[in-house]
Amino acid sequence: MISVATLGSHCALQLLKGAKDEGLETLLICEKKRESLYRRFKFIDELLLVDSFSEILEQKCESVLQKNNSILIPHGTLIAQMNSEQIESIRTPIFGNKHILRWESDRMLKEQLMKEAKLETPKSIPNPKEINKLVIAKRHGAAGGKGYFLASTEKEYNEKRDQLIKEGIINGDSDLYIQEYTSGVLAYLQFFYSPLKQELEFFGVDKRHESNIEGLARIPAENQLNMEKSTSFNVIANSPLVLRESLLDDVYTMGENFVKASAKLVPPGMNGPFCIEGVYDENAHFSAFEFSARIVAGTNIFMNGSPYTTLIFDEPMSMGRRIAREIKQADAKNQLKNITT
Repeated sequence: MISVATLGSHCALQLLKGAKDEGLETLLICEKKRESLYRRFKFIDELLLVDSFSEILEQKCESVLQKNNSILIPHGTLIAQMNSEQIESIRTPIFGNKHILRWESDRMLKEQLMKEAKLETPKSIPNPKEINKLVIAKRHGAAGGKGYFLASTEKEYNEKRDQLIKEGIINGDSDLYIQEYTSGVLAYLQFFYSPLKQELEFFGVDKRHESNIEGLARIPAENQLNMEKSTSFNVIANSPLVLRESLLDDVYTMGENFVKASAKLVPPGMNGPFCIEGVYDENAHFSAFEFSARIVAGTNIFMNGSPYTTLIFDEPMSMGRRIAREIKQADAKNQLKNITT
């Protein structure tokens, strides 16, 4: 029997609970420091204990995964812990297209794919000398907002960049991507594309709560200056959103355009879960500043389904369970190679 495997972090509980609900075996690659947490959950059949997640590249881990006939589900921790070359060298079958994870990690490739998908995006700033309005500087990869900062001048940018270098978070300008800051209602649009059905499913919407930038508006104006010098976009939690129904047609169009663009630029394209991330302005116009080419942690709030999955399925359906069902159906049709790389 196939087992579903993932790293013990991010959305592992949702993924393995969904796999167990679909009758599949489950395997968790678990750092020893977190063993006591994951031992609590009976739907995890086996724990593969490691000192660090980099051990997944070693033969002993690969052997265990192979023995268990595992399919590895990638999430943000995999991208944060490994570079693209390491991910692409993993011999265990990975659900989805592991090559598109390189395009998620590299912000220049990310920008190229988003433009190919006809997504409206904030202007990127290639040189700090060109900063003449509020911008956000972001690290490459899946950093969960850690190390991001706002700046409105080159001087402010340089000061905050130098502080990150001092803290050992980045090495220099090449580790940062600068983008005009766009304000509005944050919305993270969750999708699933099935190559088996050749169909896009809209799964849900979440908003991320970031510390400590979120608390800035709740303190007096005269105290905000000192606060602004140490703002953080580190993601702490997620909460659900429901969009105006009139916005849904554009949501589906964005998702379908993204699937088409990824098939053109990164064959075989975007298989499985992904997320288009951005803001709605005062005219309900969406500006996309990111995408994630795999399951996102915001789907954890919909472990029993979302308002949108209720429209598609007649049973509770989490993203983790949807992935497991795709694996199960592909296995039954001898099409696992069409959903894994």
